[in-house]
Amino acid sequence: MKDKEWQILLDCVNMKEPEEIPIALIVDSPWIPGYLGIPHMQFYFIPDVWLEAYKEIKRRFPEVIFIPDFWVEFGMAQEPSAFGAKIVFKPNATPNIEPILSSADDLPTFIARLKTPNPKTDGFMPIVLEYYKYIEPKVKGMGEKIKIVAARGPLAISSHLMGVTEFLVSVKLYPEEAKRLIEIATNLVIDFLTAQIEVLHDVEGILVLDDIVGFFSEEDYLEFAHPYLKKIFSSFDYPVKIYHNDTNNNVYYKYLPELGINIFNFTHLQNIKDVYNLTQGKMCLMGNVPPLDVLVNGSKEDVKRVVEKILMDYGMKKGLLLSAGGGVSPGTPGENIRAMIDTSRSFKF
Repeated sequence: MKDKEWQILLDCVNMKEPEEIPIALIVDSPWIPGYLGIPHMQFYFIPDVWLEAYKEIKRRFPEVIFIPDFWVEFGMAQEPSAFGAKIVFKPNATPNIEPILSSADDLPTFIARLKTPNPKTDGFMPIVLEYYKYIEPKVKGMGEKIKIVAARGPLAISSHLMGVTEFLVSVKLYPEEAKRLIEIATNLVIDFLTAQIEVLHDVEGILVLDDIVGFFSEEDYLEFAHPYLKKIFSSFDYPVKIYHNDTNNNVYYKYLPELGINIFNFTHLQNIKDVYNLTQGKMCLMGNVPPLDVLVNGSKEDVKRVVEKILMDYGMKKGLLLSAGGGVSPGTPGENIRAMIDTSRSFKF
């Protein structure tokens, strides 16, 4: 990330009026290799191929702030792999994660012997750390810095260990064991983010991604999600704290300011002005063009129409990062990203 891009993020969280509407996109291995025609296995396991891929997308879209930028990841595999989940790689897709538990009924026995994994030794996480050690000097040689590190959230990790349905069942049938699992996953998130920070030199922001929070009622959110997310975000004294959740459930939005986050990436199924009101205008909103229906399958005219509506609904420049309502989906054509950029540049409030 360039210093000027980092400053744009700081200005957004501080609600400063920008000259132009900033554009930020969460991009990673679901999109980058396919877009550039690179085999996923080469992207994952040949660092110089990975680095050249990031160079290329930044060359094609210099107007876009990529979040978290220079993100070392293996789809969603790095955290679940540390618990012993089998990771199955495929030629041209992100890897599958095979659940460890076949049923919620297996949780009590599993949790009785479970310890928090070590990000420096377990699963794919030490590979992530070694990767960062290798590529950071090269990133700095480009005149950029790795400013943000990322991790999946505790409910997302927990759900990968048994599948979403069984995890949600476990919350009802075995609430204490489910809380213990979430607590262990929470500690892992903190430890993994910390381990990344320790091997890098310029980190001043974190990104936590957890869509499973959106499957909870307000009551269950307060019991099974809020305290754990708050523990994560309060563990880091950084000026940028980003939370991604693109499920269509707004019951927890009013509690987000209590987490200490200041950038929120949310679903296209919520109106941006409603999200602004529900979050009390206390955070920079990152959204929310439909990632599949519009950015993947829509025309440039569709993108223009939707972007203009989002900007009209929001009604101001400050506190906004124009983005997808989620991450950039596989198959997103470059011309639709270009249409986002062009529309935002020509739009007049």
